[in-house]
Amino acid sequence: MPSCDPLEEGGPADEIGRTSLDVDDLDCLDGLLSFYVRSANYALSTDLDARLGDLAVARGTGKITALLLIDSHPGIRASAIAEATLRDRPSISRIITHLLDHDLITKREMPAERRAFGLYITDKGHSLAEEVRRIIKRQSEDFFADLPEKDREDLLRITRDIYVKIRKERAG
Repeated sequence: MPSCDPLEEGGPADEIGRTSLDVDDLDCLDGLLSFYVRSANYALSTDLDARLGDLAVARGTGKITALLLIDSHPGIRASAIAEATLRDRPSISRIITHLLDHDLITKREMPAERRAFGLYITDKGHSLAEEVRRIIKRQSEDFFADLPEKDREDLLRITRDIYVKIRKERAG
């Protein structure tokens, strides 16, 4: 595996600008899982945004997840969404504000705790959540169609295991 040191002997020394790189000429990135995860995430996000068009949850990350969690868990708190999505509270707050501004959700004070609010889906939000569920299921099927089913199952299991490990570590 290359060392990631551009000055190391044998590194790229030509002064000809390149317009593309072969997939086997990625320096030490070739051996970094994080590079492939970020690259795949970018491609997935770009493809999903194209499929979502001008829907209120297009562009950016987190809005779809928050919408679906609120739809399936009436009264959920923003802190639970932050925990489930591995995000900080300020970023979840921005997402919640966006969903509120688009009349997709409402928030209600929790009777037992005056400073706590539960989040609830609106009819408009529920309709959008149903449409988004169809889109994201189809996108996942299409995007990973070239992978054998066993590989898809393994990839899902591995990434789910990583997610669970991170959640456990953050919970303390």
